[in-house]
Amino acid sequence: MEIRKVTLATVGDVVPLFNAYREFYDQQSDLEQAEQFLLERLNKEESAIFLAYIDKQPVGFVQLYPTFSSVAMKKAFILNDLFVIEHARKQGVAQALMEQCYSYCLQKDARYIGLETATDNVRAQKLYEKLGMKIDAGVFHYIKYW
Repeated sequence: MEIRKVTLATVGDVVPLFNAYREFYDQQSDLEQAEQFLLERLNKEESAIFLAYIDKQPVGFVQLYPTFSSVAMKKAFILNDLFVIEHARKQGVAQALMEQCYSYCLQKDARYIGLETATDNVRAQKLYEKLGMKIDAGVFHYIKYW
């Protein structure tokens, strides 16, 4: 397995996976818009995307969005998207992608990496806990959707 950071030159490798990820969450397939969205994030340096390859085939990706901790006066990251194609699951791809995120955040001297997951996504929760993440029970997260 190889993990590489996605660049403008390699964004096409992640588009089908990103589209499949969105379809998993009941969104309409739209490869063109998916590519435009990712290109915009990369062009504006609004995300870091890492792609996992097995036998030179893309099989999973993770996308981090930068944010900041005002209290610590440091950068922080939100792990917003993590997806592994079905035939590559249970091969350590998600763990390798998470570990790449940790390494990247440490290189950037980040205060923290955070994520959210569905309460019924027990498989993902086990991975996150295995990798040292904890449920942040000390705060409430509020959200308003439009």
